[in-house]
Order: sequence, then structure tokens, then C-alpha cells
Amino acid sequence: MTFKIAAPDDALRPRIQEKIDNLNKPKGSLGRLESLAMQVCMVQQTLEPSLAHPCHLLLGGDHGIEREGVSVSPREVTWQQMVNFTHGGGGVNMFCRQHGFKLRIVDVGVDHDLSSTPGIIDRKIARGTQNFLYGPAMTEEQFGQALNVGVELADDCVAEGCRVLCVGEMGIANTSPSSIWMHLFCHIPLERCIGAGAGLDSAGVRHKYEVLSRSLERYNQLSSLTSHLSPLIYFGGFEMVAAIGAMLRAAEQHLIILVDGFIMTACALAAIQLEPESRHYMVFTHCGDESGHRLMLDAMHAEPLLHLGLRLGEGTGALCAFPIVDSAVRMMNEMNNFKDAAITKYF
Repeated sequence: MTFKIAAPDDALRPRIQEKIDNLNKPKGSLGRLESLAMQVCMVQQTLEPSLAHPCHLLLGGDHGIEREGVSVSPREVTWQQMVNFTHGGGGVNMFCRQHGFKLRIVDVGVDHDLSSTPGIIDRKIARGTQNFLYGPAMTEEQFGQALNVGVELADDCVAEGCRVLCVGEMGIANTSPSSIWMHLFCHIPLERCIGAGAGLDSAGVRHKYEVLSRSLERYNQLSSLTSHLSPLIYFGGFEMVAAIGAMLRAAEQHLIILVDGFIMTACALAAIQLEPESRHYMVFTHCGDESGHRLMLDAMHAEPLLHLGLRLGEGTGALCAFPIVDSAVRMMNEMNNFKDAAITKYF
């Protein structure tokens, strides 16, 4: 699958800046809101931006590496939480209701039969990935399927008039592939990329490091025997690859992409590896409490909007940050300028 993603046309930038500078305020006094407004206007190529029909994709999938005890939570929590989301009882449900996001709950690879569960979109590729301690997590065909799931979901949102897309995940043990992607793409020592996930103690973190180290050794051995072995295919989760597909299609369609915590930042990192220009469309919403998230953000030169110590996932941090992006857009559309307000410029 190929994407046609280009950086926003820079020709409009001076006019956007002129509008921002002539709002009835001291120049630069609204700080980060001003740079956010610039980003949104550039993405949408307009002086009157919109965050119409915000959508949230909640993607579920299980991971074979969970069998190695790298998470404090067992894999059945994935499907149990997916069902809970359909009842409106999750953190993601609360924030979607609060901020007016349409929520789509999607089974991309949960190790449970959810096909008859009302409220869950069935896009299951397999009942979880393979254990990457011993070999690739998925096949190239499955990677393409997962990528296409994300593309189609993003297209559905665009068809409804969506201008801002948020992506979240539900998948026990998905901090493990995220840590490995961070290590490989950011060239950060593996031990600095690994954290407690859902709540591992120090012994659990050490065990996780040992498992992931052995997995990387196996990957490097196999890579030396083949001309191409993608770490996205070898270590990824179905829900993570679908997130990459959704982000890339959203960038192609000039949507604002709200990037959530550690896992979704790793997916954004992977998307940028595939299509570097997709970076222009991403708003990094928060720095989570997972060890390594700040390091990954720093490596990407990304400055998050919030730092609230969050590590729930599901896209909840991104949803929490949405009002800040909304304020930047409202500043552009609702704030008066010096001329119309008959106020003398005082800067």
C-alpha cells in the first residue's frame, strides 16, 4: 500500500501568522495555542480551521509475547475491557462523551470471539499475534491486512466529515513491541525503553528486559540471513499496525491526528519511518508515566501538551488534551482583531 503524503503548502503561512499576530492580544501572548493554531491552519490550508465531527478509534488486539509473562495483566483483560467499552464504562467512553467524539470500538486481533458482541466492529485478522520471542509476530499478508483495516476506518471517519482523528488501543503486553520499536528507531538502549507497563515490579521489569533482549537477538540472527525483515512485521501487534494505517490515511486526507501515550507514540514513530511527512499532521498530546515515553518524544523532537502522569492508554490522554487544541481553533475563529475591536495596537 502506498500513501501520497506531502508537507502542507507553506505559501499560506505568512497570512496565518498575520492573523494570529493581529488578534487583540500582545504578540505571542497565547503561547502554545498560537503554534497549535498555526499547525491546524496549515494542515487544513485555511484561516478558519475546524475540528468538526471528531472521531476516536479504539483498536483491540492480543500479543503472543504476553505468554512470556511480560505483563502483570493476563490477556483475557483485553476482551473483557473491549466488552466493558461497549457498555460505556471505560475511561475512553467517559472522555469521548465529555468531548463529543464518536467512538468506534474495533476488534483487529483479540484472542476471544467478539463477533456477536453488539457495539464492536469485527475486523479480526487472527486471535492474537505469534510470540516474537521465537519468530515474526505476523506475516507480511497479515501486516497488509492490519494496515488496510486502519485505512478503511479512517476513510469511514472522513466520509462523515471528520477533521480530527484520535486513535487508542487495548492490548495486554503492547508496551513490549512499543519498547522494541523505540529502541530500533530511536537508537536508545533497550533497558531505557522498558517500563512497568500496567504495573510490573522491579523483578518483573528485569524479566521483561531479558525476554525482549532474547527476542532482539533472535530477530538480529534472522535479519542477517534475509535481505529484508521489517521490525514492524516482526514485533508489531495487529491493533498497532491498524493504528499506523489510520494515521497515514488521516495524514493523506489532511486530518489533525491526536497522538496518545507510549504505545500510540511508538505507532506514530513507526508511521513516520514509513512516511516522514506524516509528522506534520500529528499533535503529541501528553507525556505519560510509562518509562521511556519522554525519551521517545525527545528523540522525535515532539513537545507534548500535557504531563499528567497518565498511563491508561485507550487514547484517554489524547482525549484529555483535545480542549487545548479546540481552544487554539476557537482563538482563530472567535477572537477579535485590533482593527474590528477599535483597540490601539499595544505591542
